[in-house]
Amino acid sequence: MQETLAYSVPGANALPRPDPLAEMLAELNQNRPPLARLRHDATIAFGPAMRVERFFLGNGLKVLVLVDASAPVVCLQTWFGVGSRHERVGKTGIAHLFEHLMFGETESVAHGAFDRMLEEAGAETNAATFLDWTYYHTNLPKDALELTLRLEAERMARLVLRDPQVSSEKEVVANERRQRVDDDVDGAVSELLYKEAFTKHAYGWPTIGWMADIKGFTTDDCVEFYRTYYAPNNAALVIVGDVALDQALRAVQDHYGAQEPSKLPVEDVCPEPPQVAERRAEVAKPTATHKVAIGYRSPALGDFDHAPLVLLNEILFAGRSSRVHRALVQEQEIASEIRGWVGSFRDPALYDIYLSARGAHTGDELLAALDPLLEAVCRTPVAEAELDRAKARIELSVLQGLETVAGKAEQIGFYETVLGDPAALFERLGAYRRATVGDLLRVARRYLVTSARTVIHVIPDGSGDEDDEGGEDAESEEAS
Repeated sequence: MQETLAYSVPGANALPRPDPLAEMLAELNQNRPPLARLRHDATIAFGPAMRVERFFLGNGLKVLVLVDASAPVVCLQTWFGVGSRHERVGKTGIAHLFEHLMFGETESVAHGAFDRMLEEAGAETNAATFLDWTYYHTNLPKDALELTLRLEAERMARLVLRDPQVSSEKEVVANERRQRVDDDVDGAVSELLYKEAFTKHAYGWPTIGWMADIKGFTTDDCVEFYRTYYAPNNAALVIVGDVALDQALRAVQDHYGAQEPSKLPVEDVCPEPPQVAERRAEVAKPTATHKVAIGYRSPALGDFDHAPLVLLNEILFAGRSSRVHRALVQEQEIASEIRGWVGSFRDPALYDIYLSARGAHTGDELLAALDPLLEAVCRTPVAEAELDRAKARIELSVLQGLETVAGKAEQIGFYETVLGDPAALFERLGAYRRATVGDLLRVARRYLVTSARTVIHVIPDGSGDEDDEGGEDAESEEAS
């Protein structure tokens, strides 16, 4: 006769443990209409000690909350999945124009009252637009969250768009373009670099838009854009700071729950064809010295090659100890300024390099001095010590950016919008730590290709001294 053994499993007869989030949502969703009902999507680790809770309203609004009670402050940000890449030929700059229009009148808030009410509550607010996104951010005392959510929801759904408002903001943006691009050397050169480098992809037109398009916008254009893209199912609401999770979510339901989703168009992306020959352009500008802007191809932000290329740029261009600074500024004394930046965009973009000559030195001299330095990192691996220093500097910069609630909110919103992962910053930290000298050698050989670069030579036009301040920021347009 076979003996049957009985095993006692610890806790087998215990009642299931209640899920605090499920209980909270059941209470919050009681008697709510479908559009206002919340569902919990994920709990996402944000570093070793923090977590982001991601929810969806029934109308598609993403709500990302990180509770941080270290100070009685909150950062509220709204990220919309629309930037200049979503525009079309003839309508460039409308995403940036809308950033300005959103600070105007709504159906229940008079013109100018939005800023005034927030300032009186001790909050500060601003916005920015770039190639892949537009976002609105407010830093506020914790007791001003309800007011801020009400105002943000109001302008998402009930903005007043009439001819006088549109005409006024068009003139503001046209003047901004004159100041930051047309009359600014760096801004104009950056715009020209992207225009020459991209023949198909929407990254080739400027975030601020072409002047003819800015002047040609109609109120109907703005209404169509607003109804399409400023909708809950195209937005991510980020709340970071000293909040009670249930109270914050209840306020979101109260103020956003009645909004209808829009029908978002399928994005008609035109991939950029491979560049097989170097492109060059020369422009005369009111500058005292020669300058060179170079655009090599760069990988998308989510590409495996992106982190190694950022590390390589750190070795080449970051700080006085970088290879290019030592060679061109300190030793050869032919440059007064050097910088490099790897584009952090959803699609492949550019690795921007900018050189400003010292004295009478020319752009050809700058290129002749730079090219051997780039050829060297394509030929020979960088030193392990150089890579270790680059990793340490980047990690320190990343972690310092997370010291405030605003810094955390910006990283959560940015990575959620561009890569769909609010904690992707920490995956990038891991990618930086894992990168090897072989990885840097590979990306150098893959991307530092002369036949696939675009070069803009800037020569003095003889009109006088330069006034180049501010051009470095010309592509990321921020309202004031």
